[in-house]
Amino acid sequence: MVPHDSAHKHVTGRAEYVDDIPEPTGTLHAYLGTAAIASGEITGIDVGAVLAAPGVVGVITAADIPGKNDISPAGIGDDTLFCETSVTYHGQPIFAVVGRTRDAARRAAKLAKISYAETVPILDVRAAQEAGGRVVAPGMVIQNGNVKAALEAAAHVVRGSITIGGQEHFYLEGQVSLVVPGEDGEVTLHTATQHPSDTQDVVARVLGLDANGVRVHVRRMGGGFGGKETQGTLFAAVGAVAARKFGRAIKVRPDRDDDMMITGKRHDYVVDYAVGFDDNGIIAGVEADYGARCGYSLDLSIGVTDRTLMHASNAYYFPATRVASQLYYTNTVSNTAFRGYGGPQGLVAVERMIEEIAYTLGLDTLEVRKRNFYDGAKRNATPYGQEVRDNIMPRIIAELEASSEYQARRAEIIAHNRTNPIVRRGIGMVPVKFGISFSKKVMNQGAVLLTIYRDGSVHVSQGGTEMGQGLHTKIMQVIAEELHIDLSRVRITATATDKVPNAAPTAGSLGTDLNGMAAIDATRQIKQRLVEFAMDAYRVHAEQVVFEHEAVRVGRHLIAWPEMIEQAYGARVSLSAAGFYKTPHISWDRKAGKGSPYLYFTYGAACSEVAVDTLTGEYVVLRTDILQDVGRSINRDIDIGQIEGGFIQGMGWLTTEELWWDSKGRLRTHAPSTYKIPVASDRPRIFNVALAEWSINEAPTVRNSKAVGEPPIMLAIAVLDALGMAVASVADYRKAPHLDTPATPERVLMAMERLRAEAV
Repeated sequence: MVPHDSAHKHVTGRAEYVDDIPEPTGTLHAYLGTAAIASGEITGIDVGAVLAAPGVVGVITAADIPGKNDISPAGIGDDTLFCETSVTYHGQPIFAVVGRTRDAARRAAKLAKISYAETVPILDVRAAQEAGGRVVAPGMVIQNGNVKAALEAAAHVVRGSITIGGQEHFYLEGQVSLVVPGEDGEVTLHTATQHPSDTQDVVARVLGLDANGVRVHVRRMGGGFGGKETQGTLFAAVGAVAARKFGRAIKVRPDRDDDMMITGKRHDYVVDYAVGFDDNGIIAGVEADYGARCGYSLDLSIGVTDRTLMHASNAYYFPATRVASQLYYTNTVSNTAFRGYGGPQGLVAVERMIEEIAYTLGLDTLEVRKRNFYDGAKRNATPYGQEVRDNIMPRIIAELEASSEYQARRAEIIAHNRTNPIVRRGIGMVPVKFGISFSKKVMNQGAVLLTIYRDGSVHVSQGGTEMGQGLHTKIMQVIAEELHIDLSRVRITATATDKVPNAAPTAGSLGTDLNGMAAIDATRQIKQRLVEFAMDAYRVHAEQVVFEHEAVRVGRHLIAWPEMIEQAYGARVSLSAAGFYKTPHISWDRKAGKGSPYLYFTYGAACSEVAVDTLTGEYVVLRTDILQDVGRSINRDIDIGQIEGGFIQGMGWLTTEELWWDSKGRLRTHAPSTYKIPVASDRPRIFNVALAEWSINEAPTVRNSKAVGEPPIMLAIAVLDALGMAVASVADYRKAPHLDTPATPERVLMAMERLRAEAV
């Protein structure tokens, strides 16, 4: 067992986060002043009372920005640091107060007098469609076969829609940046970001600097989940502008309420679909439109919605398909990356279609799923044309079906529901097939800077960021194993743009895949130099130089690792290397909606059982069994933790976490008091998690491992499926439950009441 490298620091409170860094003498604090409307024009700003407030040093606005007033990740100018004339969402930053203390700045920000000419906001997908469907960017279409003919010829066609809610990231550590000014306008940022290179680019753009004038350091984050990929640049840029104006270090840290109000969420969708199928439940064709609430700017919505369409079929073969995305502009926060990056929404929609088929034909949803799996023969191409070569889903499902005793438990649940009118139970088993790689090819690269010191200790800085997922630990393990040295000799430090430049974001479950392979490249470069040195110094052939534990055997000589390194140093052998990796065998043509965007797929399945109170709609998750494919695991304990945490986070998204904006566009679920994430008592009463130990990734990855960060989110759809069965039981399983998400107790109760009324 190799524990997380910072676990002992986490539990003792000694792990250093940005807010723990000792502040330089004279540090000031910035706090945002935000818009009180969601849509309209600013007609007047009076900050006199702000400037007169105790402890206030000054105010910064768009006029103080030395470069461009643009913090959009793509640099397209649709996302301002401070709005100047128009307001496009409630909570949009207009100015920032700089004070001697955070409390002084926070209190003063409330004193500004801002007048507006308010207009009616567009707040959700249906409203956007009714208003003409303004989009933040063109959507995408993926199609194969003749879906119109397939639907016309199908024995059964079901048409419907599903609303899929968004989700707040709710990282434990909120957004925070500490900006320290330096010589010649340079700045150093200690910030909570999953994408240091993007933060560097944005801050340089705002300050009017070249990228080499901005250094970004990230030691660790207290959670990210995608919410710190682009959203943290706002707070970093505010600090940078204030540091430039006042010549002092600046810290920016919003309250949780403001953090939730200002930052983007998981995209919520409305999906309108038609699915055709035969009497056996075999899908003939699928047509669907995926309308996404993107918010006021583009952010990462193209990548998110593209991945939704790429996962529209999950583990199932569609002979004919036409799926299309619409990226709707709304007067709400700009939605962004969230664990799964659009894939979860695609899976929820297709599992609704599976549910429709099952209840139409009176079949078990699991049976319908199995009948539609990719089969590894003729039915093995995705709608976008990528061949599914390593399909282990049938084995995953078969093993979990047996180990969870699914069939016996389902029969017992049906018998229970016949005789218990108050508490109804349900069980569901759902597969997850998830693609691993960024669809934007340029992002599929990793880098590492590796140094071996004269005493044999190793220092590494890599492009990935640590947010609790154990990336640093896995990278250290990879290096130690490659060099055949004790893990204690390896030290990993902050991710830094002045050590590893141009790094991809730590996202898409790719942190280990990209940076781990780069680490292997770096270690092998140094090992090759050591081999060449040993061959020359000891007059041996290459095959006579063998790396053993804490030593190198050179012919008949066994040389301790530190001694070998000292000898190599004395011979002027370079003991540092920049490792690099780029993902092979991937391609994507977005315009055509075709290609092979993923290096490989991961597979997993979950079986969940629930009990529902039919009088209130309240429910508990009684048991969950998971079998997840991670290839050959690098660190089993970390992987299990990721699966458990991902499942619970997904369960929260699908059941309790409800985002709600009022008619004025104000987010009302903006704090733990109004937004319910899962707590310990919400976890399944019995929670069994297993790895598919027999799986070995056939793709070129670190030790034949597979990614583990994102796929577990989607396993929680099993809970939604189980809730659907419990709801459908009140109408003797003759009608589909049609649960939108999140399936809160209120929605569950209303669905049961609707089915009862329809059954009369």
